[in-house]
Amino acid sequence: MSLTAGALGSVFQPGFSAIGGPGEAPNRIYGAGAYADVRFSRWVQFEGEGRWMHLNTLYGVNEDTYLAGPRIPLHTFHFLRATPYAKALVGLGYGKFLTNPALTVAYGGGVDLRLTKKISIRAGDFEYQQWRVTPTTLWPYGVSVGIGYKIF
Repeated sequence: MSLTAGALGSVFQPGFSAIGGPGEAPNRIYGAGAYADVRFSRWVQFEGEGRWMHLNTLYGVNEDTYLAGPRIPLHTFHFLRATPYAKALVGLGYGKFLTNPALTVAYGGGVDLRLTKKISIRAGDFEYQQWRVTPTTLWPYGVSVGIGYKIF
């Protein structure tokens, strides 16, 4: 069993525009996040993440997400020290434009590059999110990069 914790920098295309409502916004939003990966075995892994997107918000459209779910490593390329993975997370999404939290499902994947036994780089992490907001659904998507530290 192992636990890795890390920090992220993210850029997202929000699924809501203060001008036009649901749909592509005219600007991207930026923010920071944190993640934790728990590895029980080679194929049984769990990820939790929080992301706070508060920079470059147009008309106060921001997004915060708190998600958790399974993470599946696809293959380990030992000569590159790279492990691509897929993930499916579920949790809550918040925004100033919402009156209630939104049930959020995120599908994604990325690549972790191991630098040392303890330090890894999250070279790219893509997420396509689905926010269930009555009476519609929002579809934000974005990419993150970061650094992780293996605690044990």
